[in-house]
Amino acid sequence: MRQVVLDTETTGLETRQGHRIIEIGALELIDRQLTGRQFHTYINPERDIEQGALEVHGITEEFLRDKPVFSEIADDLMAFADGAELVIHNAAFDVGFIDNELSLSGHERESITEVATILDTLELARDLHPGQRNNLDALCKRYEVDNSSRTLHGALLDAEILADVYLAMTGGQVDLGLSLESHESSDQDDDNHMHIERPALFVLKANDEELEQHEARVTHIDKQSGHCLYKEL
Repeated sequence: MRQVVLDTETTGLETRQGHRIIEIGALELIDRQLTGRQFHTYINPERDIEQGALEVHGITEEFLRDKPVFSEIADDLMAFADGAELVIHNAAFDVGFIDNELSLSGHERESITEVATILDTLELARDLHPGQRNNLDALCKRYEVDNSSRTLHGALLDAEILADVYLAMTGGQVDLGLSLESHESSDQDDDNHMHIERPALFVLKANDEELEQHEARVTHIDKQSGHCLYKEL
């Protein structure tokens, strides 16, 4: 299973206002393990950067002046994404910007979804944690993912953090080390049966706020129904 964890930085929030991509960062996962392959580039947007966006990512127009325009990197991006499931937080934003860039550059592909499928981790987080904050910083706190180096947003750094969060949300594998070692040790008995020692599963316990919400919900059900078996248990 090949996945590509992807993030972008832009000049602003709306393609309808002419905003463009200025950075793309992507990491390859094979069978939930980082391979060390990555795609990372800065892009000259050929326009100004909004002050609000600059305060988020800190990437200046001066820094981008000698960087390639999107049309020069489009084929490499599409080749890296080809055949993969793209793991993106708030995918509508990034996919919308990439598709806009493909259109502006006159690329033969109209959408990145022609070569890859999309998994939106924001939608996944909302399903898992309804009614809670599910931005990347909140998920890092919830899953105890270290994002202390994230003083400013950056596409490659955010892709690395998102990979860690995604693996935690979907099974507990959060090792981002690129020198990957097997987490399984095995031996063989005299009857040639293989014994495999499995890694410990990630256990996510409810915090105090979640426990209070749970208790309030159970109490409400008990009052409404007059009998809540879960509360008795």
